Amino acid sequence: MTGRLNGEHIVVTGGSRGIGAAIVGKCIAEGASASWIDIDEPAGLAQVDSLDAPERTFFASGDVRSAADIGRFHKAAVAKLGPVTGLVNNAGRNSYADPVKMTEAQWDDVFGVDLKSAWLMARAVLPAMIEAKRGSIVNIAPVHADMPYKGMFPYAAAKSGLVGLTRSMALEVGP
Repeated sequence: MTGRLNGEHIVVTGGSRGIGAAIVGKCIAEGASASWIDIDEPAGLAQVDSLDAPERTFFASGDVRSAADIGRFHKAAVAKLGPVTGLVNNAGRNSYADPVKMTEAQWDDVFGVDLKSAWLMARAVLPAMIEAKRGSIVNIAPVHADMPYKGMFPYAAAKSGLVGLTRSMALEVGP
């Protein structure tokens, strides 16, 4: 541990598995407190146990498409670990659908996880960041956001939207 993140509270969406779990682990290794929200409760609880840092971790099962779930998570995470100083919007839903056959529910699911959730999470943490005049938000988007490939519908569209959301929010709240 180098301590590069000592005193920080980093929130990670989808932090129970894969890239999200690696981000949470690295935050803990660098001295931060880390909290994460994920729909996979067993994996989230296993992640808590694997980190062996109960005083610096918080996990809550929840749906990042739900403002109510995010609100409950955020309130509990801040109560335990203090104000959020960093947010990593990592949660993602891959869907490779036919543009004609895809249902509206499938569309809403992909855009809810890949785009709407990033805004909902930012909306939750930004007031304290703005007041403190510090904080960082990292939104994870793959190469498909700029260079879509055949068969990536609507995932590439949602991630392109995430890039636009990131740029727009930076202009609005960056200063």
